Amino acid sequence: MTIAAPALDGPLTRLRWALADGWTVARRDLVHWANQPLTVVFGAAFPVLITLVFGYLFGGAVDVPEGAGYFTFLMPGMYGMTMLFGLTITTTAVTADAAKGVTDRFRSMPMAPSAVLVGRAVADMLNSVLMLAALVGCGLAVGWRPSDLPGAAAAVGLLLLLRFSLLWVGVYLGLLIRNPGGVTVMQTLEFPVGFLSNAFVSPSTMPGWLGAVAEWNPLSSTVAAARQLFGNPGWGGGSWIAEHAVPMAVAWPLLITAVFFTLSARLYRRLDR
Repeated sequence: MTIAAPALDGPLTRLRWALADGWTVARRDLVHWANQPLTVVFGAAFPVLITLVFGYLFGGAVDVPEGAGYFTFLMPGMYGMTMLFGLTITTTAVTADAAKGVTDRFRSMPMAPSAVLVGRAVADMLNSVLMLAALVGCGLAVGWRPSDLPGAAAAVGLLLLLRFSLLWVGVYLGLLIRNPGGVTVMQTLEFPVGFLSNAFVSPSTMPGWLGAVAEWNPLSSTVAAARQLFGNPGWGGGSWIAEHAVPMAVAWPLLITAVFFTLSARLYRRLDR
């Protein structure tokens, strides 16, 4: 009786090599961090500095809901803003690799086609975890406290889920722009998107149409859900989107990921056409 040899190109084998190739690409960024640690340090220090500026310079002028301390209210908003600011990190890295020809060299190598995108995702998520951990440490230092650990863990999960979805927006824009100079334009749009939310002010204080846009901003859903899960005060609101913050904080990132992961994969396959 003849025993057939196991297939070497089965789906499990291809998946294993794709993950291995993706981790190899991610390690490239980890090596860069080790060689240039100040880049990581300053990346984590920037949101901490912004938090301290908002908290100590502007905190006394804001009427915080439920009479709580300003940092108790501010921190979930800053956590969400930090996840949004990670969009620039992704786009900058992708455009830099494209401009230097690194992306083209990767595409010419015998590696899984998905490795470049997977490696980028792994590296950027590790960076985001470090940035979020530094900001949580800052929050604890200035008096912010979550009400319970399970809720806090769920809130952190939603924040990282938002970052994961925005990561694919950054990958797509980086592949589309392929020019480091174009990143500056995108950076200027981060602040309007971030401030047009419930992170710092109540949408009810805005003009009607603008408040509706702010409430339907995906960042607003994540920030509202984080405040709810952390047990921190929030703006509340009677609209449908405000009353369903937690499920929308899941739905928005899943929708964004589905759209921009598909667009990124399609654009990556067509780079040489």
